[in-house]
Amino acid sequence: MVRVPSPVTNVLHRIRRVPRALARPGRRPPAPALGLAPQPRPWVRAAGLVAVVVLGAWLGLLVVGNVRVPVGPMNTTMTLRPSVTGGTKINISPLGALQLDSHIAPVRLDVNVDQLDPERSQALVDHPERLSGLQDEVTQDIAHGTADLAVRSCVAVVTGATALGLAVYRRPRRALAAGGLALGLLAASGGTAYATWKPDSVLEPKFSGLLSSAPSLVGDARSIVTEFDVYQKELARLVTNVTKLYDATSTLPAYRPDPTTIRVLHVSDIHLNPASWKIIASLVEQYQVDVIVDSGDTMDHGSAAENGFLDPIEDLGAPYVWVRGNHDSRVTQRYLTGLKNVHVLDDGRATTIAGLRFAGIGDPQFTPDRSEKTGAEQSQELAGARLASALRDQRAAGTPVDVAIAHEPSAAREVDGTVPLVLAGHIHHEKTERMKYGTRLRVEGSTGGSGLRAIEGKYPDPIETSILYFDRDTRRLQAWDSIELGGLGLTTAEVSRHIPKENQPGAPTSPSPSSPGSSRTPSDRPSSPAP
Repeated sequence: MVRVPSPVTNVLHRIRRVPRALARPGRRPPAPALGLAPQPRPWVRAAGLVAVVVLGAWLGLLVVGNVRVPVGPMNTTMTLRPSVTGGTKINISPLGALQLDSHIAPVRLDVNVDQLDPERSQALVDHPERLSGLQDEVTQDIAHGTADLAVRSCVAVVTGATALGLAVYRRPRRALAAGGLALGLLAASGGTAYATWKPDSVLEPKFSGLLSSAPSLVGDARSIVTEFDVYQKELARLVTNVTKLYDATSTLPAYRPDPTTIRVLHVSDIHLNPASWKIIASLVEQYQVDVIVDSGDTMDHGSAAENGFLDPIEDLGAPYVWVRGNHDSRVTQRYLTGLKNVHVLDDGRATTIAGLRFAGIGDPQFTPDRSEKTGAEQSQELAGARLASALRDQRAAGTPVDVAIAHEPSAAREVDGTVPLVLAGHIHHEKTERMKYGTRLRVEGSTGGSGLRAIEGKYPDPIETSILYFDRDTRRLQAWDSIELGGLGLTTAEVSRHIPKENQPGAPTSPSPSSPGSSRTPSDRPSSPAP
């Protein structure tokens, strides 16, 4: 018999052991030989796991991550949705939606108002005394629904991520790891939402949808200012208002504003857009506007041939206060002076309308006739100084002005410290700021959507205007609604409510910039910061 050398025997023995090792369960296959596909890097595997977790959690929320909750007389559906910015969205079909900047987290709370329950709604109509306890009932319903939604969302997220992990990896351990990671991400998102929760976000809701329902839905300025103090109570009040709105729209009653609130419609930079008159007339009717203020640039070239464009002002249904813009000529001003219901202000002249005293000055320049000249900014500052002098004279005479008007913001800034509020336009986008000595500057966007200039850019300019709410007793601005309509060819509408910080509950009282004896000194700065 031939004797095999021992080195050869050892090699053959190792070769025979390879298939046996492969056949044993739980053993890893040998490392791939040089030249075969390498194993994925750790960061690639981690990225894949994260993708599986996020996709699975999202699918889980889509399938089962919602709860149906009766909130007062309404049936609602609460849902958590992945989001980049977070926040809360309340869908009130068919009226539109309400958005609250309530928190910053990768999840958004969606509340869909599905329908109004006829039996519960009729019970409130038959027994109006139950409305007094509706807020507590709604608060309890929301708390119960939120807790139920949190539990169901956890189950949905873990189930979705685990199921998708099992389908992708086919290993129970990796699938359970995906589910645990999904639960951790949801917990972190909930913690972030809790840490960034802003109860005051309900003070500045943003509405979209049917513009005609916005005035009824947001309510009057006085109740917004004085009664929005606790988030849960006000969310309940919001639901109550929606309930009343559904009931009201079924009988189509006329909308009646709070009689103690003065409503001013601020428009600017119409630039010969004929559609603006229909929009203004609609807003005057919807909001029961007391006064319309136009801060200039109603025309484009200021020619006599354009004067016929101004005739619809007489039929808008409210007094029209106007100051000259840099696209309006003296010819334009003289024509408007002859129209009924129009009050032209210039050189600091003042007039009292609907309980508010207005004073204004026309723009010192006329763009169509102006070539490249230096000193344009200085002329604006000079005009603003003349207006400020007139305001001080009015105050000294015992007839202080409530609202000043200038076309360009550079002129309006010169009246800081002499009047509570100054209105301007010119820059074609809205802006609000509290200036150094306490006067609030409110710049309106273009109510004409920049006129023919709307087609020059990639997207049409929006049509912007605002409703200003004044307290009839103090004649101070309490709140304002910014209204933005889609520009040329668009049909969108958005209304957002804004409340000055000094009018919010618990805010310290700021000194009035128009109090007797005040002057532009550092001691007259507001005692608390304001927007």
